[in-house]
Amino acid sequence: MPFVAIDFAAADAEVLATHAGRVIAFADAGLDPWSKRLDRLTRGALSRAIASEGWEKLKPGEGLELAFPAGMAAQAVQLIRLPKNATPAQLRKAGASIGRGLGAPGGLVAGASVRKIEHLAEGLALRVYAFARRAEAPKAPGPVTLFCADPEASQAAAAGLLARAEAVHFTRDLVNEPANILTTTEFANRLEDMRALGLEVEVLEEDALEKLGMRALLAVGQGSESPSKVVVMHWRGGGDEKPLALVGKGVVFDTGGISIKPAGGMEDMVMDMGGAGVVAGVMRALAARRASANVVGLVGLVENMPDGRAQRPGDVVTSMKGDTIEVINTDAEGRLVLADVMWYAQERFDPVAMIDLATLTGAVIIGLGHEKAGVFANDDALCADFLKAAADTDEGAWRLPLDPAYDEQIKSRVADVKNVGGRPAGSVTAAQFLQRFVRPGMPWIHLDIAGVAMVGKETAFAPKGATGWGVRALDTLIRTRFGG
Repeated sequence: MPFVAIDFAAADAEVLATHAGRVIAFADAGLDPWSKRLDRLTRGALSRAIASEGWEKLKPGEGLELAFPAGMAAQAVQLIRLPKNATPAQLRKAGASIGRGLGAPGGLVAGASVRKIEHLAEGLALRVYAFARRAEAPKAPGPVTLFCADPEASQAAAAGLLARAEAVHFTRDLVNEPANILTTTEFANRLEDMRALGLEVEVLEEDALEKLGMRALLAVGQGSESPSKVVVMHWRGGGDEKPLALVGKGVVFDTGGISIKPAGGMEDMVMDMGGAGVVAGVMRALAARRASANVVGLVGLVENMPDGRAQRPGDVVTSMKGDTIEVINTDAEGRLVLADVMWYAQERFDPVAMIDLATLTGAVIIGLGHEKAGVFANDDALCADFLKAAADTDEGAWRLPLDPAYDEQIKSRVADVKNVGGRPAGSVTAAQFLQRFVRPGMPWIHLDIAGVAMVGKETAFAPKGATGWGVRALDTLIRTRFGG
C-alpha cells in the first residue's frame, strides 16, 4: 500500500468548513482554540461531546467521531482527547487513532495548538498500512494535511520519523509476504534493491558459505530447492569506527523439516524470517535518514523443508566456529542459522557490539505472550539502553535470564552441544546455545521476537498481521548509543 502523503501547513480557518474528508480536532477537559472554531461551526456539537459520559472514559490519544456534522462539508469530525503537554507516546497514539479511520477523502488535522506534532505524524504513518494480495486490494487513503504553528520546522522534525515509519512498512511487507513469492532469492533481490539508498549490499551464495565453513546454516537449507544465502548490508555513516552488528534469522518458511510441525497453523511460518525482516528495516531506516552511525546488518536466508536430502534428528554438523552440534530436533533450526552468521559477523567486522533477532521459540510466547519480546543480554548497560529505547517507542520488551546452570540441558553425548534442551526454559536454553557463538568480551543482545513479529489481532499501530516490531526501538538505540 502506498505510504500516506502527509503535508505540514499553516493553519487556515476557512478550510475547516469546506474540507470534504475527515477533520480532526483535539480537546481535554476543554476545547483547544481550533476545536472551539469547529464547535461554533457545528453549533456546539463538540461541547456536548466533551460533556458526555463517553468522553470521560477516553484515555489520552483516543477519540470519538461525529458523523456528517451540520455546518461542515466534512464526512466526520474526529475529536481526540489530548493533554496540552502530551507526551510523545500520547501523540503517537493520537496519530494512530487518526490513521485507523482514514479513507480515500483523506483528512485535515487542526493541530496548530499541538506541540511536537511530528510524533503524531509518526503514529499516523505507522497505522496507515495494509497488505493484501487480492484482486480488490484496499485503497490507499487520501492525503493528510497537518495544521501546525511552524510547518517548516515540523516537517524537518518529522522527516526522520516518517522515513523510519516507511521502513517499518517495508519490514511488514517482507513478513506478510507468502513464502512462494518471498523465496530466499527474492528476499536477497529486495535487499539488493536498497543499494539505491546508499547501502552496500553483498550476497554470499552457497559455494562461498561452504568455503567459510557455515555448515550449520547450510544443513538447515539442504532439503529445499531454494538456495541458502547470507546477505550483508553495510551503512557507513560513522566513518571508520567499528560497526554495530545486527544479525537476523531469515527462514523464509519453516515446516520443521524432518521433525515436521503440526499442520494446524503452519501457514503462519511465512513469518519465520521476521528477524531478518527487522534487520532489513533498520538498515533501510538508517540509509533513508542518512544516519551518522556505522552499522552492518547480516541475514541468513534459508528454507527448512523435509526432503530426501534434509538433515535428520541425530545428525552432527560442524559450525563455522568449529563447534560440533548434535541436531536433536530439526525444528530448532533458527539457532543453527544464527550460530554461523553471528560468528561470521564477529570474524569479519569485529563489531563494537552485536544484536541478533529471531522468531526463535514458542516458549517465549508461553512466557510473555504477544505483548513483549524476550531480551537476553551479557551486558547490563547495553541491555538497559535497549530496554529504554523499546519503552520510548512503545515496543514491549522484557529481560530474561542467562545463566550457566541452563547449559546442563544442552550437553551432548556425541558433540560439543545439542540444539535443544527439552521443554523447561526453552527460550533460555536457546539463548544459552547462541551465547556459545559470542566471543569473550563482545557486548551482545539476543531478541526472541516469536510472539511480537506477527499477531492475530490489530495493535495500536498496526492491523492484524506483521507488526514491524523492533525497527523503531533499534533505530532509537542507534541514535542514542551508536553515533546517531
